[in-house]
Amino acid sequence: MNKVLEVRNLTKRFDTPSGEITAVDNISFSLSDGEILGLLGPNGAGKTTTIHLLLGVTTPSKGEIKYFDKSFDKSREEILKKVNFSSGYISLPWLLTVDEILDVFARLYEIPNKKERITRLLSIFEIEDSRKKQFYKLSAGQKSRVFLVKAFLNYPRIILLDEPTASLDPDIAEKVREFLKKERKEFKVSMIFTSHNMPEVEEMCDRLIFINHGKIVAEGTPEKIAQGVEECRLNLIITKNQDRAVRFFHEEKLKIEQDKNHFLILAKESAIASLLTKLASRKIEYAQISIDKPNLEDFFLSMTRGKND
Repeated sequence: MNKVLEVRNLTKRFDTPSGEITAVDNISFSLSDGEILGLLGPNGAGKTTTIHLLLGVTTPSKGEIKYFDKSFDKSREEILKKVNFSSGYISLPWLLTVDEILDVFARLYEIPNKKERITRLLSIFEIEDSRKKQFYKLSAGQKSRVFLVKAFLNYPRIILLDEPTASLDPDIAEKVREFLKKERKEFKVSMIFTSHNMPEVEEMCDRLIFINHGKIVAEGTPEKIAQGVEECRLNLIITKNQDRAVRFFHEEKLKIEQDKNHFLILAKESAIASLLTKLASRKIEYAQISIDKPNLEDFFLSMTRGKND
């Protein structure tokens, strides 16, 4: 697949009263035509700074950004006509109406048939009834949908989506995800997607990069990254000798959570068969069992807690 974005050795340092800090530390990655790339990491990891660098809001201390095989530094105006951005954490002119705001952006992007384009997108995101409202009167969810309309006005080839469904009701969030999938399939729109909703990330993203302390610490498909966590969740309903079970789990130095007769045990998948055999030998009986393999949320938690070496 053709690379529409290439980032090489990207670094951003800031001077602060307490000294220099490195927000983005020598990261390299690419985005392919029609790919949805997840950009994950805890708060303060460097995701927002990375997005600002990709949009030209801030200048790199070091490194190179290329869109469509062209240097972003040298062809910024041409490139930005094909790129757009949506985030629930920015604002727009509060006193203007939705129609007025979108008309301004449509003119900036020189959108042909701008009224038809605006109307179509307002309808897709189910916000046409708010077009005459001033921006400050909108709910958080309505504002998020206006940002999405703005982001798709110029038929972007690349779109950066920062928590695009964070303020939306579940039904609208589902429709947004379906729209994004359709845009990717029909028009090969490439996307960089950030979210703290791990099931959404697993649904939407072809590939992920995980940033922590400004560095890329993991990269791959959601399934591959989840495999970086060794421990499974073993769920047991223990019907007899529960106190004995607690002592046994502590002897085995296993992490457990107990709610009456329900036990959640964290253990390596390879050790589960031996563990169940030992339970039986101690006459610790269980009525139900289920094993949940690691998922993306487990990986996220392991990284943010510093437990993944």
